[in-house]
Amino acid sequence: MLNLTRLWCGAPTPGDDLRYGEARHSAGQPLVTHVHQRPVVVWNSTLQCNLHCVHCYMAARERPDPKELDIRAAFQVVDQLAAYRIPVLLLSGGEPLARPDALNIVTYAVTKGLRVGLSTNGTLLTPLAVQQLKQSGVTYVGVSIDGPEALNDKFRGTRGAFKLALEGIRNARAEGFRVSLRFTLTNYNHQYLGAIFDLVERERIPRLCVYHLAYAGRGARISSRADLTHEQTRAAVDLCVERTEYLQRKGLNAEVLTVDNHADAVYTALRLLNERPAQASDGLAILRRNGGNSSGVGIGAIGPKGDVHADQFSHHRSFGNVQERPFAAIWEDMTHPMMAGLKACPRPLNGRCASCPALELCNGNLRVRAEMATGDAWAPDPACYLTNSELATVGEALRGSSGGPA
Repeated sequence: MLNLTRLWCGAPTPGDDLRYGEARHSAGQPLVTHVHQRPVVVWNSTLQCNLHCVHCYMAARERPDPKELDIRAAFQVVDQLAAYRIPVLLLSGGEPLARPDALNIVTYAVTKGLRVGLSTNGTLLTPLAVQQLKQSGVTYVGVSIDGPEALNDKFRGTRGAFKLALEGIRNARAEGFRVSLRFTLTNYNHQYLGAIFDLVERERIPRLCVYHLAYAGRGARISSRADLTHEQTRAAVDLCVERTEYLQRKGLNAEVLTVDNHADAVYTALRLLNERPAQASDGLAILRRNGGNSSGVGIGAIGPKGDVHADQFSHHRSFGNVQERPFAAIWEDMTHPMMAGLKACPRPLNGRCASCPALELCNGNLRVRAEMATGDAWAPDPACYLTNSELATVGEALRGSSGGPA
């Protein structure tokens, strides 16, 4: 995740400690800590979903998989994650609230000391549901919306999905949750990105995550016609920067992040160098600490049946199952060449990525997108929209910065 509020506007936000290795003294001074000591884990706890989104990376369906972990096995997963001291557990799906025992899982995880967030389509966030989630200890709720009402409902395959999701956001906000609105950029909806920012402003939503399309699940099936061109991607990121600054000037303090295209880090560095050179040194240091893509390192996933994956988009490859070995043992097992490659520094990248002068800011971007596009897990990510000269400019600044890698 690239935090434009932090990088472009210089405003610290919640999550910077995990994302950039920054903790805060009581005096307000930043401390450099370790980034990616343990992974944030996305637990896709069920395949079941009440919507039918065209870009669903899980290819969710109406009914759960009969082999999904039952509540006893789910509690064992929580025990494993708590013992490994992961920083955050993000409960996802499908639609996690479609599981009748979702609240039991959350409550148990919180009693074990885990910080638990919820990734949901928002349609099931009734006033009672958000009260129960609050009581169970959920700290964060992310809700997905893909554009104005008519487009969103078409995208999500269900009439009324937009109204229910917006009601869910309002219900969660009323209960005191820090809510994140999530918007996935595609060729069908990128022209409505400004309208999404308008919605954030109008509803006083404290966080917006703008996702680039991941080639996974149904997202992989539509990628050739649904993904943006490089020019459209660049324009979308520019708009995000512009509107982030606007929200800050308005005093709304909204946290704006772009997600799943780590070329955004290099592009933001380039813009800082060209437009805000006084901020560039700090920005480069922050981005260096983050290190770009962290699949298999700082982010991991568990599938509905207990399989462990490099990230939530890589369910085509399992490193092991938590019912057979503990999560920690699977995560630290370097005998699988893909896991070893993801954790390597540098990664065994091919082509343009292997010689990229700005590699330390993006770490090769999203491997599953490269793999689905080319068949080679170490090929260049086709979503990189920087020119060679732009990459060279950022690389020169990295070599010349006085701080060096943090």
